[in-house]
Amino acid sequence: MVNPVIFWFRRDLRLGDHPGVLEAARRGDGHVAAVFVIDPALSASVGPARAAYLVATLRALDQAMGGRLIVRRGDPGAQLARLAREIGARSVVCTEEFTPRGRERDVRVRRELRDCDVTLDVVDSPYVVRPGTIATKGGTPFKVFTPFRRAWDLEPVARPLAAPTGVTWTTADSLDVAQLAEVSSLVRPAYFGDLGTEPAAFDARVGEVGALVTLEEFLARVERYDDTRDRPGLDTTSRLSPHLHFGTLHPRQVLAATTTASNGSRVFHSEVCWREFYADVLWHNPESTWRVLQPALANLRVDRDAAAAERFQRWARGETGYPLVDAGMRQLLREGWMHNRVRMVAASFLVKQLHLDWRWGAKWFMWRLIDADVASNQHGWQWSAGTGTDAAPFHRIFNPTRQAERFDPEGDYVRRYVPELAGVAAPQCLSPGGGEGLLAASGYVAPMVDASTERHEALARFHEARVAHHAGSARS
Repeated sequence: MVNPVIFWFRRDLRLGDHPGVLEAARRGDGHVAAVFVIDPALSASVGPARAAYLVATLRALDQAMGGRLIVRRGDPGAQLARLAREIGARSVVCTEEFTPRGRERDVRVRRELRDCDVTLDVVDSPYVVRPGTIATKGGTPFKVFTPFRRAWDLEPVARPLAAPTGVTWTTADSLDVAQLAEVSSLVRPAYFGDLGTEPAAFDARVGEVGALVTLEEFLARVERYDDTRDRPGLDTTSRLSPHLHFGTLHPRQVLAATTTASNGSRVFHSEVCWREFYADVLWHNPESTWRVLQPALANLRVDRDAAAAERFQRWARGETGYPLVDAGMRQLLREGWMHNRVRMVAASFLVKQLHLDWRWGAKWFMWRLIDADVASNQHGWQWSAGTGTDAAPFHRIFNPTRQAERFDPEGDYVRRYVPELAGVAAPQCLSPGGGEGLLAASGYVAPMVDASTERHEALARFHEARVAHHAGSARS
């Protein structure tokens, strides 16, 4: 009798191009018990939108497996050990994890399984190039994107693999995947106020089939990606980030499908590389999840009082009075997703016009985004805040009105997500107030701050933090 091998699904919820599932099938002579474990310790920061998206994705995976996905809830080590005892498995296979909490969990699970004479082996990763692989000629990690990209381009990329055939999915007691939604914590930071429990109407094309359909649709416009990717009103981005986060599509598959020599494909590959760069940064700097990468700005003065919490909530609701910022924040509430250019503008506004801690915004995005990836989210926020890997750091302060005029010149994006402005033409719908009180007459909120005045305040605070840091370094 062949003992089945357990495959432990995490951020790899597909069957195609899946070396881990293929390895489990090989070891088990085609007999695999596929399990997803709802870990309350890791799902506590998952907001309702991402939980609902994950439920839909797991249902799609379960359907692809003929209804044989095993779902358990509790401590992963205990649940895997229990499943191994139930079915006589001696081996667990999974895809390697690289987030700090995921790595800590896997060390603990491996130890717990070893005590039960069960092995835990990792196969493959969610990235084209495993984080920690690429280094400078001196053997140190890259700190800036462009040289990392050059090295990343030289790494070999494996060809995507076919889905396994002839697998017998071993069954066992299982929860309904809908129970994952119950794990979404209602314990939110106080500055969230009563926000954050709203459902999101996310893209229904979920799971592996949805990922491949989304990729196919993107291929029809990828050659124009370099010219259109920053235009939120045109809907020309790939929309693949949720699929890459949950692993319903591997970036190998994306690169293989976009191999044409167009500028659009090259620019899109660069965006894939940004995801891998941030994963590499997090691998080498696990503390950067919540700690700044630039020591000189570790003590940047930010506001934390009750008035700051109120400003945060206005920002989160999309009621700042700056149309592009508000459109982005309302898209986030409505869809659990936001256009990348607008993410940068909204993040810059929170940190540099409202003078709030970037970690407040990062937690909100992690809570509301369906594609919330800890490496990309945290380091994207640090980039916007001027505390991260950016080669031109703190003094970049986006002017939200100029950004709207440049990237949403017809106002299509703003009018789509800010209904008060639906009848206001560009350029009036792009600027706070719209001139002569036009936007106020439409029922839109007045600007909560003067962006120019707060830009000077932000620069003063950055200067203050750097002077204090250098003075402290000189004394030590």
